[in-house]
Amino acid sequence: MALDFLAGCVGGAAGVLVGHPFDTVKVRLQVQNVEKPLYRGTFHCFQSIIKQESVFGLYKGIGSPMMGLTFINALVFGVQGNTLRALGKDTPLNQFLAGSAAGAIQCIICCPMELAKTRMQLQGTGEYKLKMKNYKNSLDCLIKIYRKEGLRGINRGMVSTFIRETPSFGFYFLTYDCMTRYLGCEAEDSYVIPKLLFSGGMSGIVSWLSTYPVDVIKSRLQADGVGGVTQYNGILDCIRKSYHEEGWKVFTRGLTSTLLRAFPVNAATFATVTVFLMYMRSEDNLRECEPGPVIQQPSSL
Repeated sequence: MALDFLAGCVGGAAGVLVGHPFDTVKVRLQVQNVEKPLYRGTFHCFQSIIKQESVFGLYKGIGSPMMGLTFINALVFGVQGNTLRALGKDTPLNQFLAGSAAGAIQCIICCPMELAKTRMQLQGTGEYKLKMKNYKNSLDCLIKIYRKEGLRGINRGMVSTFIRETPSFGFYFLTYDCMTRYLGCEAEDSYVIPKLLFSGGMSGIVSWLSTYPVDVIKSRLQADGVGGVTQYNGILDCIRKSYHEEGWKVFTRGLTSTLLRAFPVNAATFATVTVFLMYMRSEDNLRECEPGPVIQQPSSL
């Protein structure tokens, strides 16, 4: 079990490195001003960030998901596994319920982590070299938010994160279970790794599609107040104002970059987890192909 956890952490780190640039683009698109948009779309946003802020601009805020990775993996693996055992049978419904429970619990760490990530990603938008840094790093960001707004500020967006993560992780585990069963994941199969890669990638896409509009609201709430201007009084107010000003398309803003990110991130994580386990274990002990599920927060997904 400890080895599976360690493999998940290593695989998760690989997933963050692959997917963070896409996440930065997603956040920029979600929160940009519709009246004065900086970016015309996903690829224009990529080009603009690299041109104006260098390649490192795509990796702003990566410290926060990296810091929270170990704790999130520990919570998700532990809660999902224990919940599944408590439910008794490994059925699709129980996979969904166990995944939902894991998603709900990990919000405790996920929400502050994504708050710091979002604030760091928006810092110095459009600047090659930051003229003024509000935050030195993700930890400094959380400390300053806490000093200014207290625990409530640290947990900004907690309710929307909970609404997003609970069903999202349920669909993730359910899709992964169904895909691996359908494709026939057997250790002796020479195509087992491609099957795992495909299963993980598709699971990530399904989980994001299931709750993406909520992620848009979550990003807007967590970005609200940057620059000293507060626009929203809560989730319902954010939904109402966003829809009134930009129409229904606002709830799909950044979806392209998210889906482009979802598949390779989960594929990279699965590949890393599989290779790690194959290296650490002898083939005689690999009687079944049951690597741990990939943890990427829609935020991780």
